[in-house]
Amino acid sequence: MAETEKLEEDLGSRDGEIPSADLTEATEQPVASRARRVAFTVVGLVILLFAGIRWRVREMPLERDEGEYAYAGQLILQGIPPYEIAYNMKLPGTYVAYAAILRTFGESAAGIHLGLLVVNGLTTVLMFFLARRLYGDLAGATAAASYGLLSTSEGVLGLAGHATHFVTLFAVAGLLFLVASRRSKNPLNSELGSTNPETLLNSGFASTNPETLKTYFAAGICMGLAFLMKQPGAVFILFGVQEIAWSGWKDREEPKKLGARIGVYGAGAAVPYLLTCAALYRAGVFAKFWFWTVSYARQYATSTDFMQGLKYLREIVPDLFFGAPVVWCFAAIGLFALVRERGKSVALSFAVSLLGWSFLGASAGLYYRNHYFIVMLPAICLLAGKAMAWSVAQLAERIRMSRLELSAIGIGVFALGCAQALYAQRAAFFEMSPEKIVRSEYGGNPFPEAIAFGKYIKDHCDADARVAVLGSEPEIYFYAQRHSATGYIYTYGLMEEQKFASAMQQEMIGEIEKAKPEYVVKVMVPASWLRKTNSDTAILYWAEKYIRDDYRLVGIADIGMTTTYHWDDAAEGYRPLSKYSVYLYKRRI
Repeated sequence: MAETEKLEEDLGSRDGEIPSADLTEATEQPVASRARRVAFTVVGLVILLFAGIRWRVREMPLERDEGEYAYAGQLILQGIPPYEIAYNMKLPGTYVAYAAILRTFGESAAGIHLGLLVVNGLTTVLMFFLARRLYGDLAGATAAASYGLLSTSEGVLGLAGHATHFVTLFAVAGLLFLVASRRSKNPLNSELGSTNPETLLNSGFASTNPETLKTYFAAGICMGLAFLMKQPGAVFILFGVQEIAWSGWKDREEPKKLGARIGVYGAGAAVPYLLTCAALYRAGVFAKFWFWTVSYARQYATSTDFMQGLKYLREIVPDLFFGAPVVWCFAAIGLFALVRERGKSVALSFAVSLLGWSFLGASAGLYYRNHYFIVMLPAICLLAGKAMAWSVAQLAERIRMSRLELSAIGIGVFALGCAQALYAQRAAFFEMSPEKIVRSEYGGNPFPEAIAFGKYIKDHCDADARVAVLGSEPEIYFYAQRHSATGYIYTYGLMEEQKFASAMQQEMIGEIEKAKPEYVVKVMVPASWLRKTNSDTAILYWAEKYIRDDYRLVGIADIGMTTTYHWDDAAEGYRPLSKYSVYLYKRRI
């Protein structure tokens, strides 16, 4: 009987109570190991399932964000620093991560998606350990399965390698260090998994011993790396400060330690950014780096008004929910459970506070793109795990069934919900070809066509030839393995209603005219420009004249239900039938 009760406790949430004295160590150890093996087995199966899905679609054409990271990573491998010949407002962490992936798995779309497979698997494992430490084995397995499903779902465009996947990897690692920094402070028990860290986080146990300070520093490093992947990662740094301050405020016996803890954590968070600034200054590109990631980024982040942002959010919520309804429903139950347990102080509980900060990160600039919400997934998955553990505990008090049986029922309900989500997305996950998936998710955007254009350019010019893409398709540079004639690898900024737009257009024009690119690609797809009502259109008129005077048409992609390509002589005189098309021009000798 004691053995069954112990197994039930391991499968449910850990409430921090000391095991009964009549349970012998000989009985506890094998049962705990058995529960642990079950949880690890579930997580292993989850990782294999979603790794299998990602492996099947590894040849997916790159979308434009992936193209940016891939091209920048390719340049890094060639010894060219970020912001030298390719500009963007994002911090360079994801560029370096892509460079590592390209070096490891090869410079191809498949190599990039294999790297994402590894990143996603690592984050799933970390998610398991984080939820397990907070709420128990059953919660850990639930959170891991939730992350695997949500982070792969179509609702967040999860099959593409966005920067937010890398933000989340480092953020979850940082969260684990934050939790670990308090576990050793429990005077009752220091064994992993034998107490409730959520209780410890709010109990006031504190320490500034060297080992704990090292853990704070490691947490800061991870959060700093999350920020370096993309600016919204800064919210995780702020979350860490709040958690340390909140626990320190409750530690009334040693309030002076709070400053040391925050100082060590803050120093760790600053290190990645400061080292990056130093490296870019030494490379001679710091001025460009500062303009794009600070000056221009500030303009970009403030260009959308509140009502427009609210409209974006309303449009995207259904996509997010239907990507994994069971996880969102469980998360709502988890939120309810924490409100019941914590009352007015629920906003400062670990999972709810994390939810608030991560929503702030997803709201950066009020643009609300699908993949921005990947930064919210750790909080959502923690709440889902909490729901599972809490529901089992509540039912055990009201139903004449063992916790072991109730846990099995909970697992079954959650598994059915996951199966429904997988079935709803079966076309993308199990049926469609990689190219059709991209067409289904991104419409007429020329992501499959970029492969053909990149191959043509690569096959028809020398390795040192320059290429200009008039549009926001940096993946063409990556496929062609040729340098851009201009640092403006996106044309979005040129069409925005912001004070730098006209000057940026003139700089792009000057760079192209100076480089005299051998090939020019003109993208006639609205989403590649995002032209607005009051956009400065000077560059469009310049491009028309520049191409007419110095270039001849050698390629057309007519994008419809199926794309038709016309090369060389066949391109002359062809008129596309669709409003979505891409043109390739070669410089006249």
